[in-house]
Amino acid sequence: MAPALSKHTLKYALAGSFAISSFIWFVKKKGKKHVKNKNINWSNNNIQYIIKEDKRKGSKAQVNAVFFRKLFKLLSIAIPGVISSEFFYMLLIAASLTARSICDLWFIHTVTLIETSIISMNVPLFKQLLLKFFFVLPSLAVVNNILKYSIGEVKLKLRTNLTHHLMNHYLKGFTYYKMNNLDSRIANPDQLLTTDVDKFCESFTDLYGNIMKPMFDIILYSFRMSTTLGGQTPLLVLTYLIFAGSCTTYLRRPITQMTVKEQQLEGEYRHINSRLITNSEEIAFYQGNNREKLILLTSFHKLISHVRKFLEYRCFIGIFDNFIGKYIAILFGFVAVAIPFFKKDHPILSGSSEHRFKYYYTYGRMLVKFAEALGVLILSSREITRLAGFTARVTEIKDVLNDLNSGKYVRTMIADSNIDSHIYPGAGKIIAKDNVIQFDRVPLITPNGDILIKELSFEVKSGMNVLVCGPNGCGKSSLFRILGELWPVWDGVVTKPPRGKLFYIPQRPYMTLGTLRDQIIYPHTKEEMARRGHTNDEDLLNYLRIVQLEYLLERENQGSPDNQKWDAVADWMDVLSGGEKQRIAMARLFYHKPQFAILDECTSAVSIDVEDSMYSYCKDANITLFTVSHRKSLWKHHEYLLQMDGRGGYEFKKIDLDSEEFGS
Repeated sequence: MAPALSKHTLKYALAGSFAISSFIWFVKKKGKKHVKNKNINWSNNNIQYIIKEDKRKGSKAQVNAVFFRKLFKLLSIAIPGVISSEFFYMLLIAASLTARSICDLWFIHTVTLIETSIISMNVPLFKQLLLKFFFVLPSLAVVNNILKYSIGEVKLKLRTNLTHHLMNHYLKGFTYYKMNNLDSRIANPDQLLTTDVDKFCESFTDLYGNIMKPMFDIILYSFRMSTTLGGQTPLLVLTYLIFAGSCTTYLRRPITQMTVKEQQLEGEYRHINSRLITNSEEIAFYQGNNREKLILLTSFHKLISHVRKFLEYRCFIGIFDNFIGKYIAILFGFVAVAIPFFKKDHPILSGSSEHRFKYYYTYGRMLVKFAEALGVLILSSREITRLAGFTARVTEIKDVLNDLNSGKYVRTMIADSNIDSHIYPGAGKIIAKDNVIQFDRVPLITPNGDILIKELSFEVKSGMNVLVCGPNGCGKSSLFRILGELWPVWDGVVTKPPRGKLFYIPQRPYMTLGTLRDQIIYPHTKEEMARRGHTNDEDLLNYLRIVQLEYLLERENQGSPDNQKWDAVADWMDVLSGGEKQRIAMARLFYHKPQFAILDECTSAVSIDVEDSMYSYCKDANITLFTVSHRKSLWKHHEYLLQMDGRGGYEFKKIDLDSEEFGS
């Protein structure tokens, strides 16, 4: 019967393999047909887009010395020191894993005794062992759940420390602006700062638990088996561990880079979705929904194609892992544990057959646990490769943040740039001085090397209101970005008031999340406003009266007590109209009372009479204005003109309202 059974088994196996292969081929063919039916030829890339793809040499992530150096640097941030709570929880995990290994050993010993008492029909011993087992079980449950809690707490603490460190650097000065506007290395910092940090911490804590427990098991079971069975048994299995671990590590090398690529594509797909949300109004006006759908689906297809290839590769590796790390390990385990039982002069063979069976049963179970520990340790290379990918991603944003905070950025420069060799980003100087703005031979150059004005020189003191005019692309915004220290100074000297004494209001002002009060005092908080001492809610109401918005208190607080009207919370970007947002921004300017204010078409949606009252108040409050506007009604509020022609030339002169140029 055995040969016939073998033939039937082989026949069924071949039929099953053929059926599975046919099914996979059918699904792939249907999938390709489905894509063709959608009239989108993904393979020809008929939808083109580029989101700052990283093609730098040497950026591939691998499990090597570089990876361990990067990991150590990240862990030195996440785990501050040996006396920190993070290190305490790491020790608690190690202690819990040790206790769990000891519990497993006790469990094997006790279960063997219980089953022996059943076979030998020893009822008193059976009851005694069951009672002992019952009272020890709660301790096992406590150990297991302390382990789970410790691993979860370590993950949260690591993520908290890493997030605080990265956010402190990301939101230090204007680094967040520079990363998104000056540097071209990272396209989606939100993905790196959120998802990738979380996955890095999760991967590390899982790896820590998956490595420590098998190591404790191997040490413990090796000691116990060596003392009884001899050193050949654990030595044989450990030799296999080295061989199998080397094989799986070599085969898993591509997984690291695949993990990095997957996270990049996830971030790209997320970035394209966020662009659709941010620019939904403009897209709707152009009726660009079909075009945006094609771009989204192209990005999604790239992601799914990569994930599918990754899945297929992991399936292949999984087959090899199960074969090498599990089943062959068990086979070696049987050979290893059988060695002492086939030696006639071995001490454990001196007793009866029942005695030998008890030894084999006990140490056979130990060997099963030993083999399982070896399998887990071999398969931990899978988690190490994933961790290497996340380590490379988190290290990338950490390094870019460090570069930006030290004044270095990387950006694609225009090919035909005629910039002198002694001019480079950061070569110029910025001098802090109250009540004066002076440009001394400062070139206006964009971050990618486009020269707008070769040398710009002028001086404005407090009280000299300046009107800035010129065509689009002439350098007006570049001038203000240099003044705001958003762009680097390539050459010359810029003298300006310190940060906080220069205020900027764009054409589309930013409304923060929070209360109505927060919109006026931004970026201050209510507590910071109270510490200033000279401003209260009555002063804020006066600013609203100047810009003719006092009705907002009633409109947004119908039925609320007077002392809570400033605490109304709404989505102010949607609640306020364009003109109301511009007037709120002017009230914000009155609250801060800077020395200089840069007004970039910030009253384009405001009526002439309200605009006139706001500019008159700025003059009374001694706020010197730099205004970009083409409204003739504003000329009377300014004394000087900075005219740019868009061809690299400019003129700085006093305004004569009686001249023909300004008269009509």
